[in-house]
Amino acid sequence: MFKPTEMTFFARFEADILSGKKTITIRDEAESYYVPGSIVTVSTLEQGRQFCQLKILSVTPVLLSQLTEFHAEQENMTLPQLKGVIQDIYPGLEQLFVIDYQLYSEKPNTTD
Repeated sequence: MFKPTEMTFFARFEADILSGKKTITIRDEAESYYVPGSIVTVSTLEQGRQFCQLKILSVTPVLLSQLTEFHAEQENMTLPQLKGVIQDIYPGLEQLFVIDYQLYSEKPNTTD
């Protein structure tokens, strides 16, 4: 089974991830294969600059219409902001996946 070891985020989310204000990411099916308990190296989508490692806690299917204020809090946004960002990234998509994570290390894995 494919086990992803890397994850990318828009650079604008870096500070929220490192401060612990953002503790989930919502992705489409193509990025739903993260394995709970695994450690992934995180980089910015724009520059590919690695900035931390995250431990994957869970991957849970969710519909866009089922997103709540709690999801928004975990993303450090309001619910309307969250739905807007998701619709910008995944226009017209209803089936999504919540990837719950915790900061594992503020240093990317440099032993590769």
